[in-house]
Amino acid sequence: MTADLTAPLFQPLTARGMTIPNRTVMAPMGRGFANDHVPHPDAAAYYRRRAEGGVGLIVTEATGVDHPLSADTAGTPVMHGAEALAAWKTVVDDVHRVGGLIVPQLFHQGMLHGGGNPTKPMDSMRPSGVIGTPGPTSFAPEFIERAKIPTKPMTEEEIADVIAAYARSVRNSVSIGFDGIELHGAHGYMIDGFLWGESNLRTDHWGGDIAQRATFAREVVKAARAEMPADMPLIFRFSQHKSSNYDARTTETPQELEAMLGPIIDAGVDILHTSIRRFWQPAYEGSDLNLAGWAKKLTGLPVIAVGSVGLGFTASDTFMKVGTEDTDYNVARMMDRFNEGEFDMIAIGRSLISDPAYVNKLRTGETPTRFSRDSLATLV
Repeated sequence: MTADLTAPLFQPLTARGMTIPNRTVMAPMGRGFANDHVPHPDAAAYYRRRAEGGVGLIVTEATGVDHPLSADTAGTPVMHGAEALAAWKTVVDDVHRVGGLIVPQLFHQGMLHGGGNPTKPMDSMRPSGVIGTPGPTSFAPEFIERAKIPTKPMTEEEIADVIAAYARSVRNSVSIGFDGIELHGAHGYMIDGFLWGESNLRTDHWGGDIAQRATFAREVVKAARAEMPADMPLIFRFSQHKSSNYDARTTETPQELEAMLGPIIDAGVDILHTSIRRFWQPAYEGSDLNLAGWAKKLTGLPVIAVGSVGLGFTASDTFMKVGTEDTDYNVARMMDRFNEGEFDMIAIGRSLISDPAYVNKLRTGETPTRFSRDSLATLV
């Protein structure tokens, strides 16, 4: 790897009122170190080190919105309550102190509540009471068996309550100084549960074809935007795969993707963040474009790609403890796609856990520290 190879990454990108100094993003990664949903005391230094290490934009781990069923384990942080907000403010201030930019990824586990803690009662909130077809997953088998039993569909009142919970947590995020907002609309969680046809079987205005199933996402974006300053960017993350089925697909064609994203973007999205298991994976037959490439082609918005940068195995392989830990020097492959304009930014995940200076090493051509599953055991 040489500095010349990666030089194109180190140019700024502006979205609304935020100028990101380079095209690298710290991918949102749940670490599980929160104490009773309050960010760990070491979280501020953890995020600050990545800012010092050259990351252009930090996206926090998935953080529960102000709803009682948003997060099922005490190790998942939330964005409400005086103690949690004080801890997050320390994180934001530490990142800003070294010149970094940071946005929270806000989510609600929705139909997958209980997945991180199989002993929890199955009181999850689901658009239609079902989780869709299960498939390859890192969830415990006992959770999947319990989750397959239908629950009651969400009521209009419950839907309104969850949308309001997103709005409150956006307001909280703005109040403590975050630089933008990312809404987690991927992986089968609350927003994605409405987008996916196998988990949204509703026949009212929340269900229907792919454009109509985007109604909930649109309303969450509208509620979020109403709580944000006019110059603050809003990022929307989405995926094909689900945490309960890595083979699942929300859309089967570019036309369906365009129909899904249209109403969501119109509600106030500035950047799209596509969650892909491997950045080189084609999204649809007949084209080599990945999901980010199609999103950019269809919408014209800046797009973030992600997926096994610097690694030869996926995040699911990591969590399922299968496959090797060998480094895959795929940065040249990633740069080919970046230089072709397939995506505008690249999010880096596990490589940044093992090496906080990974981005600076991309800049200088140094060899980064190899990822090891052992690094998941600490917050450094």
